[in-house]
Amino acid sequence: MIVRNQEDIDALREGGRRLARHLRILSEMVAPGVMGHELEKKAHELVKADGDTLAFYHHTDRKGDKPYPSGLCLSVNDVIVHSPASDNGAIIHDGDVVCLDFGIKHKGLFTDHAVTIIAGTKRDPHDEELVRGTYEALAAGIAQARVGNTTGDIGYAVQKIADKYHFGYPKNLSGHGVGLKVHEEPHVPNFGEKGRGTKLVEGLVIAIEPMMTLGGGELFIDKDGHSYRTKDGSRTAHAEHTVLVTYDGPEILTKE
Repeated sequence: MIVRNQEDIDALREGGRRLARHLRILSEMVAPGVMGHELEKKAHELVKADGDTLAFYHHTDRKGDKPYPSGLCLSVNDVIVHSPASDNGAIIHDGDVVCLDFGIKHKGLFTDHAVTIIAGTKRDPHDEELVRGTYEALAAGIAQARVGNTTGDIGYAVQKIADKYHFGYPKNLSGHGVGLKVHEEPHVPNFGEKGRGTKLVEGLVIAIEPMMTLGGGELFIDKDGHSYRTKDGSRTAHAEHTVLVTYDGPEILTKE
């Protein structure tokens, strides 16, 4: 989406603020013994209380796709994205690396946000480095979301952090435009070359979302048809913000 009026900017800011609050509350619930369907129920309650709409629930990108069954994505350990909290039967255990990916529609406009946390005891320093490095990559990518830069500049910055920590990263998943739809052009990959790709213009709204693994980064889709898992069973992390490109620099919309 390229936003062109103050009314839409205000709606995106408010939607992003609400989404950030929801995800903070859901993150605070993550603990050993918590089940996926409990988080899903809470996600529905939070959004309904505000009079907004769940972005992912029953979403389809293309005609003929099976509607997504959940409002919240809950991806644990070797699952990197898109696991439906309502249907995956997940029970969180101590030390699990847990990603919550969530989106809402407020006043007709979509925002998208993801966080990764470690449940309970932080047992493995590699897991801690993975989560910390993924947020570092997100910050590096956001810093490149400036008028005149390109999606390749964002991807290059994210990839540099992945290489610094020797993380793997999938090449078949990316960030994306957002606003009028859950997923829009342009693709915002987590690797790339400076100056290549789509040029960033004032008012462009994008979701930047590094996805990192402790292994090689190759994935497969699980039997549920939604969850992306690492082929080597390595743990994963994912962090995402919705960002508005302005002449004054990137504005993170998904923050309280």
